[in-house]
Amino acid sequence: MLPPIASKRPHTITQHGQTRIDPYFWMRYREDPTVIQYLEAENAYTAASLAHTEELQEALYKEMRLRIKEDDSSVPVRRGAFEYYTRTEQGKQYPLYCRKQNGQEEILLDVNALAEGHEFCKIANFDVSPDGRYLAFAVDYNGSEHFELRIKDLVTGQLLPEQIEHTYYTLEWANDSATLFYNTLDSASRPHRIWRHTLGAPAAQDTLIYEETDESYFVWVRKSRSGRFLFIYTQNNTTSEWRYTSADQPTEFQIFAARQPGVEYKLDHHDERFLILTNENAQNFKLMECAVAQTAKEHWSVLIPHRAEVLLDGIEVFKDYLVVLEREGGLKQLRVSGPLGQNARRVAFPEPVYTFWLTNWNETEQNPEYDTPILRFTYSSLVTPDSVIDYGLADGSWTVRKRQEVPGYDATQYISERLLAPTSDGVQVPISIVYKRGLQKDGRAPLFLYAYGSYGATVEPQFNTNRLSLLERGVTFAIAHIRGGSELGRAWYENGKLQHKKNTFTDFIACAEHLIAQGYTAADKLAIMGVSAGGLLMGAVTTMRPDLFKCVIAKVPFVDVINTMSDPSIPLTVIEWEEWGNPAKPDDFAYMLSYSPYDNVQAREYPHLLVTGGLNDPRVAYWEPAKFVAKLRELKTDSNRLLLKTNMGAGHAGASGRFDYLKEIALEYAFMLDTLGAA
Repeated sequence: MLPPIASKRPHTITQHGQTRIDPYFWMRYREDPTVIQYLEAENAYTAASLAHTEELQEALYKEMRLRIKEDDSSVPVRRGAFEYYTRTEQGKQYPLYCRKQNGQEEILLDVNALAEGHEFCKIANFDVSPDGRYLAFAVDYNGSEHFELRIKDLVTGQLLPEQIEHTYYTLEWANDSATLFYNTLDSASRPHRIWRHTLGAPAAQDTLIYEETDESYFVWVRKSRSGRFLFIYTQNNTTSEWRYTSADQPTEFQIFAARQPGVEYKLDHHDERFLILTNENAQNFKLMECAVAQTAKEHWSVLIPHRAEVLLDGIEVFKDYLVVLEREGGLKQLRVSGPLGQNARRVAFPEPVYTFWLTNWNETEQNPEYDTPILRFTYSSLVTPDSVIDYGLADGSWTVRKRQEVPGYDATQYISERLLAPTSDGVQVPISIVYKRGLQKDGRAPLFLYAYGSYGATVEPQFNTNRLSLLERGVTFAIAHIRGGSELGRAWYENGKLQHKKNTFTDFIACAEHLIAQGYTAADKLAIMGVSAGGLLMGAVTTMRPDLFKCVIAKVPFVDVINTMSDPSIPLTVIEWEEWGNPAKPDDFAYMLSYSPYDNVQAREYPHLLVTGGLNDPRVAYWEPAKFVAKLRELKTDSNRLLLKTNMGAGHAGASGRFDYLKEIALEYAFMLDTLGAA
């Protein structure tokens, strides 16, 4: 089967005196039937090209599914009089949200029933009212991340008539259990308004509480763990501003500290004081405090000072304890103290390379109670399955409440290491690596290298059951902790954004070269993958060093950098200028154009490529991967495989069902293994 050839419709773009011809600009017009026909033709070509791997795909799918305990339950989380948990049932794609009181189970929401008749179904903002009677939740049926907000009466089991469209990832109850705050999206999918809803009233009568008119900011709402305050906060990638009001009588929100360009802060509450985490004159952040009645900056005092070697990543405030999330030497740490910072100590972790997190897989809080002697977190490493830990805040006790069950898995058969790759400008880039015992470092083993490197986000060395299908076939897995993330502090992030963005790409190349030099792999055995902004990374390093990689998987890749960042009508564009630059500025335009993958495709040989997209993706539009593949197919001079797979019923994260998602992973792994000769 011959690959589809996209038609060329020249579109002229002139910026800063430079004229570019974009022959595939037309792909953004999804109402044009030719667009859907092209995407479907590419999907058919991908299926035909990988038809010989169908048996391998099925084997991988079955392996990965067998590692899932299909009939399972999360560790219950106490909130008020109830214990809340999720559970899954044999053969069902989606979870059931449940709670118990006196041992009696109550199913609050069966997502499988909700998903009936829908190709996609995602739940967000699952939140029960303080009195336990009402459930507010939001559902997305197409992957666009435009959620419909619904409210369920847990006494009658009936949904209330309110249906609120175009809501986003934030929702909070006032303490009266009758008032609800939520945000909505504008035409560019930006959360810009906060509304107040009263139970039983038509949504059309909801009160607009706050509107953020600056297009570079998102707006959110949250409640302090103490339950005393509601917060509205606005933020972009460099600046934030918070407002607060009583959660008992949420009337007018007062501004806490007016926004200052380049100053970020987060607000929380304890007793009669506010705690302020800020980067003002503190690149790695510091922790301040002030009295609730005296919030002006002259009344702030330092609780934890700035430290050049430690990134202060967040705080968790409890009645009798303060937990600080830190990062040092590339690893996350937990600092536990009394509420005033006294008797501070760090939690001791059992492995040299590890990670942990304080929220569940569905972003629900594992520590909702304010007055508790226990901190719950999930611990994981590249060789240790996810383990739910109850940590005694008073005595440092460590209780494993649940460890992920992986049939047949033996952790002693795998080795995890941390390497450092030198770069041309003198920094050392950490690499986390895991492989099956017995690896011969002679350059003949296949290796799968993953990275992200944007927004200060960190790729954590976390366990993944699906990855075992690669490790068991002799593939080494590695994470490159490149600049653009926050692994080594805020400077690590800032040296991988804006006019320093190319450090992200050259760091990744340096990691690949180091792994080859150390005998872990060779260029003809090296596969790489990145997602979203990590997909930009894939596009950039592929156009910079196509000789260095055998196989590239670019998932929902942000590759049409200049065109997207020049169009503020595209979702998320304006807020992204703080991360990438604004092409309206000549210097930013020139720098971005120098690495934008779509603009740097040339007539040359490229590795084998699998590129994916989602038709309803609001973060990276489907046309970015489609245009990238079309241009590569036009210009590349090799016979290597170039495949585009677009999910026609989903968005940025792919399939929503836990088994359907495995089929997508199986296809990607089969492509990689087949290309590397490791099938």
